[in-house]
Order: sequence, then C-alpha cells, then structure tokens
Amino acid sequence: MLGDKDVIATVAVKDLAAARKFYEGTLGLQAMDTAGTEAITFASGHAKLIVYRSDFAGTNKATALNWNVGNGLEKIVAALGDKGVKFEHYDFPGVTKAGDVHVMGPFKSAWFKDPDGNIIALMGG
Repeated sequence: MLGDKDVIATVAVKDLAAARKFYEGTLGLQAMDTAGTEAITFASGHAKLIVYRSDFAGTNKATALNWNVGNGLEKIVAALGDKGVKFEHYDFPGVTKAGDVHVMGPFKSAWFKDPDGNIIALMGG
C-alpha cells in the first residue's frame, strides 16, 4: 500500500526562525515553502523535511532524523564543526570513536542536535 510512496520526515521545533537559520543556513537545506507561520518545508536530496512549530519540540530522546551521506561522512562532520555544530558522543559496546565519528566496523555515524535538542544522525561507510 505505502511501499512505493515517498515518506516525508517531520521534526518539531519551538522557534521557526531559529530552525530555518539552522536547517537552511547551517545544514544547507533549501526552503521550499515558507508561506505558513507554523511550518517550513525543506528539500533534501529527493526527500522533504517539514519543520513545524510545537510546544513539544525537543522532547524526543531518540534520533529524530538520519542522513545517509556515504563515504563523505568525515568531510561533512568537519564542515559542520567549522560552522559551530557540536557533536554528541555516545558509549556503545564495541564502538570506537575517531574524533566525532563513531566507528562500528565498516559502518560509521555521527550525531548532533538542532537548536531544540532534536537528535540528528549522519551515517556513512
């Protein structure tokens, strides 16, 4: 039923102006629809991300968004670090860290938070 339909990611924020500055300015997403006062739709690759205003923003303690960035993970982590993004460090069994990147065999990941505390992951190999 839904297997051939596109999914759209959504994430709650408290301040749309701060969210736009972060998602557009820091992460480099393109705002597609900014006409409303309660949400902004961004383009990301072939997908969309809706950032919407909510009093419950940042309450999720798990990863909210993932980007599969392939072999460019370290370069993207460094570029985001240069823009002031602070990366999270987690202790998982069997995982080593190379700077801000967690290494799990051939799989690598790095996590950071948006201004509302939503956890974002970058994945690569």
